[in-house]
Amino acid sequence: MVAERLTVSDVLLAPVQGAFFYDDQLAIREGVASDGFIYKGKPRTPGFSSIRMPAEALSVGLILSDDVIVWGDMMSVQYAGAGGRDPVFKTEAIMDLTHRVVWPRLKGLSIASFVDACSATLTADSERLPLAVSYGLSQALLQATAHAHRCTMAEIICREYDLPVFDRPVPLYAQSGDQRYINVDKMVLRRVDVLPHGLINSREKFGPKGETFLEFAKWVAQRVRALGGEEYNPTLHFDVYGWVGLEIGLSPSDIAVFIARVADDLSPFQLNIESPADYGSTRLQLDRYVEIVHQLERLGSSARIVVDEHCNTVEDIESFARSSAAHVIQIKAPDVGSVTDIVRAVLHCKTHGVGAYLGGSCVETDLSARVSTHVAVATQADMMLAKPGMGVDEGISIVRNEQNRLLTILRTSRLGGCKQA
Repeated sequence: MVAERLTVSDVLLAPVQGAFFYDDQLAIREGVASDGFIYKGKPRTPGFSSIRMPAEALSVGLILSDDVIVWGDMMSVQYAGAGGRDPVFKTEAIMDLTHRVVWPRLKGLSIASFVDACSATLTADSERLPLAVSYGLSQALLQATAHAHRCTMAEIICREYDLPVFDRPVPLYAQSGDQRYINVDKMVLRRVDVLPHGLINSREKFGPKGETFLEFAKWVAQRVRALGGEEYNPTLHFDVYGWVGLEIGLSPSDIAVFIARVADDLSPFQLNIESPADYGSTRLQLDRYVEIVHQLERLGSSARIVVDEHCNTVEDIESFARSSAAHVIQIKAPDVGSVTDIVRAVLHCKTHGVGAYLGGSCVETDLSARVSTHVAVATQADMMLAKPGMGVDEGISIVRNEQNRLLTILRTSRLGGCKQA
């Protein structure tokens, strides 16, 4: 069969750009002043030449033995180097590593099995590849295997992980960036399932004792009802970048009381609070988030805690899910790395009854967003990020359109099912 004979014959590398900017979270958290779109002052996180930098990325193209080229995109996340993450992406260094280390593993590689191809290239020795490399390369390998079997990337995942093929859409979650008011209107008009993120990443946006944030959250609820009507009830999801802990204090009980108050004020909407506090390490983050979840349950609150920082790798995600250290876990795709680990992370969440939010970053590309859509539908994640970029419209259209195309294929029995070429 042709699928069994197809191999990688060569590699192309194309410098590209992510859809937003890499930001030094530590410098921003310390209160640096903004000047238009940039930040004043010196960066604090190693690897940053300025506090805000255009996002670099690198496309890796695999030339297959039938002369078809498939692509994947490598990049970091917006807040690279923070919360236990890999350092900021540097194109020249990654190009050099790919030529020296990755290409020898790829030459002549069979792409009949996606999982086997990833195992042979991404885990070939004890020293792990940068997660950005694993992420981009696994995207290309997934597309290669889908090409070999003449089916969708989602079907390859279902086939290799023994998952049922569902044609159900995954709820879409949009983030506002700093244009939080006008972008809420866009989200409501487009009727996304989860909104608005809000980018509450500074003392100015959170306010004394959280009053500025609470005022904004109430406005969001009122705006959703005013523009969306009584039948539209999205989940209200706010990322507060640790500012509950920074302003209210790190006591899990005090944090839970504050969040429960917000949930009461936003009723009847479901409230998600992402990253309420940053405890500085994975171990402390897990232990304290278990307490926050327990305290919310004790209060009888319906608010849900979403973990992001210090829960990066597939091993971290399994530990948080097993310990019920959050109601929802963000599986931030470039931080997890290989698509194989992203799939495993979603499945770990489902096994332990924790919400799986297939996220990512505004600095990703249209290509990585489309691949993520196939992963989300195949694994039936509980929600996924509309990415890339901070313009709202672009991310929603890329992910929603890819999802609708995929679902149409899966619902068409004439085309359904992987084929041996």
